[in-house]
Amino acid sequence: MALKNEVQLITYPDSLGGDLKQLNYLLERYFDDVFTGGVHILPPFPSSGDRGFAPLDYLEIEPSFGEWSDIKKIGAKRDVLLDLMVNHISRQSPYFQDFLDKGRQSEYADYFITLDKLWKDGKPNQEDIDKMFLRRKLPYSTFEINETKEVEQVWTTFGKTDPSEQIDLDVQSDKVKELFKTFFENFKENNVSIVRLDAVGYIIKKLGTSCFFVEPDIYQFLDWIKALADSLDIALLPEVHAHHSIQYKLSEHGFWIYDFILPYRILEAMITKKSNALTDYLKDRPENQFTMLDCHDGIPVKPDLDGLIDTKEAKELVDETVKRGSNLSLIISDQHKDKDGFDVHQIRCTYYSVLNEDDQLYLAARAIQFFTPGIPQVYYVGLLAGTNNEAKIKETGDGREINRENFSIDDVEEALEKDVVQRLLKLIRFRNSYPAFDGDFTVIDTGEAEVRLNWKKDQFECTLHVDLRSGDSYIDYNTKKDEVVRYHI
Repeated sequence: MALKNEVQLITYPDSLGGDLKQLNYLLERYFDDVFTGGVHILPPFPSSGDRGFAPLDYLEIEPSFGEWSDIKKIGAKRDVLLDLMVNHISRQSPYFQDFLDKGRQSEYADYFITLDKLWKDGKPNQEDIDKMFLRRKLPYSTFEINETKEVEQVWTTFGKTDPSEQIDLDVQSDKVKELFKTFFENFKENNVSIVRLDAVGYIIKKLGTSCFFVEPDIYQFLDWIKALADSLDIALLPEVHAHHSIQYKLSEHGFWIYDFILPYRILEAMITKKSNALTDYLKDRPENQFTMLDCHDGIPVKPDLDGLIDTKEAKELVDETVKRGSNLSLIISDQHKDKDGFDVHQIRCTYYSVLNEDDQLYLAARAIQFFTPGIPQVYYVGLLAGTNNEAKIKETGDGREINRENFSIDDVEEALEKDVVQRLLKLIRFRNSYPAFDGDFTVIDTGEAEVRLNWKKDQFECTLHVDLRSGDSYIDYNTKKDEVVRYHI
């Protein structure tokens, strides 16, 4: 499927207006010519945790959000991107609940990775576990089967509770593949055009490895699921937080990827007033990437930028972001921390707040994102120039809530009156409509406190100029009449 080279929105199903119907109302009323590229609706399915990322099933929509007809209606007019957590499903799912009742006699028993699928005797070996990239202290959870009172241990890569709410699926199982096929067919029926493969890097469990992006095994699954998606004209977007070389392998394998390096590089340039690292990066990166500045988690640091950043400089930058109100997500596994102890996984904040609510710097950052080759996405809080939500962190104890505020329709309409928001909308419209963005991209060498980026196609040409010291930015572009216009952002 050919994706539109236009800006997409990222939002939870209830974060703009309260539900899917109100989201569609806002899209049509205020953003009809803004998010022509589409909308990434974060998991709208019934879920038992992690704000949607522990789905019970993919065949239903959480009733408080709406129903499949709401997704279908949004998808009739613009691309809809939904998540599929290929690595895991909720402990409360009907599949795992049946397994909890009947154990190995359940028709769904093969969906899950009991430990004997890895260790023949079913007993975990600490030496093997020590080699793994862990997201929790132990990669499995223990359950008692209701009917037999037997104890079963199953693989659980993620989860803050013990036992975990997120139960890993066995992607090697033919039954799981049939389940995925059912999910994809339902997506197609309801106008879903892009599927993000969330946590796909963890799907292969193989002893003696890190159990993260295990090659070549992972490509066998990726090739299989891509063939399935292609048959339904659905595009795929694997989501992998890893060393950039792994991302690039996915790109070379024909997949769209996320640019998890760009948000940090732009932030670094805005804070240090030095463009060298950013412009060097922009000269040498795959173009088939989705770009963003902010999202529902945070600004990636490790492992995404391993080998690209000096940890002393990174620590100074991170410390500055904390002074500005950010909080941090940290790496758990000791073997994946730097030798000097640097262990920052993500910087959690709103992008507007981390730039000290400076309209000029924020718009300059967005302009650089939009001029970077790829498909730009704008997170709903960033769209409305939202600020850090400290109250929600105190209420929930979850640092990610700093950037997950919900907006009523009145809140959205009030935010739309902000000058910075109106200027951002104008910039998005320019990015969507100017023909040169389908042409050739060039980074123009300039002073270290400046950024200059150029796009050219036929008679159309536009150049972005950014002064990092002031944040002042403008675009020079040609009109159809070959007049040169200067657009101050």
